[in-house]
Amino acid sequence: MIIKDDKEKAIVDAATRLFLDKGFASTSTTEIAKEAGCNQALVHYYFRTKERLFEAVFAGKFEAFASSILEISQEDLSFEEKLRLKIESHFDMLHENPKLPMLIAYELNTNPKRLDSMKEKLGNLPAKVFANFQEELDKEIALGNIRPIKIIDLIYSMLALNISIFIIGPIMKSFVGLTDDMYENLIANRRKENVDMLLNSLRP
Repeated sequence: MIIKDDKEKAIVDAATRLFLDKGFASTSTTEIAKEAGCNQALVHYYFRTKERLFEAVFAGKFEAFASSILEISQEDLSFEEKLRLKIESHFDMLHENPKLPMLIAYELNTNPKRLDSMKEKLGNLPAKVFANFQEELDKEIALGNIRPIKIIDLIYSMLALNISIFIIGPIMKSFVGLTDDMYENLIANRRKENVDMLLNSLRP
C-alpha cells in the first residue's frame, strides 16, 4: 500500500484504530474523519468508499507481515535460525495488532466476497511468501535435517499457535485476574514456547 501524503496516512491510521476497536460495520467514515482530524469529503477523496479504505488497511497489515518474512533471508543464517525469526516476526506483528485476527476472521466470514477483493489487491505477494519458504523447506528435507512436511501445514501450525494467545489471552486475563505485567509475561513465554514447539515438531 503506497501512502501519498501525511493526511492520507492519518486517515489510514485512524481507520485502523477504529476498525480494530469496533469492526467494519460499526465504524462510519464520519468517525474516521473526526479521528483523523479532517472532513468526511477528504476520506472519500482518497478512498471513495469505506470498503476500499478497509481493504487498504487490511492489505497494509498483510504487506507489513509478508515483507518482514521475506526480508529474513540472510545467507549466513541456518534454516532453523531463519524459521525462528519468521515465527517471532509473525508473533510480534500480532502483539502489535492483537485485535487483528478477530477482525479478519469476522469480516471474511460475514463477507466472503471480500476475500476475492483482498487476493486481487495483494497480487502475487502471498504466493511469493509461500514459494520462498517452500524452496528453503525442500532443501532441508532433502538433506534430512527435518522431517517431510508440506509448507501449508507448517504455516498453518505457526498461525494457529501464534494467533491463539491473542484470542484466548484476554479471556484468561479477565477470568484469572492477571495484572498487566503478568499478562505481558504470559505473552513473552508463549512467544518462546511457540518457537520451541514448532522447531521441535520438525526434527526427524
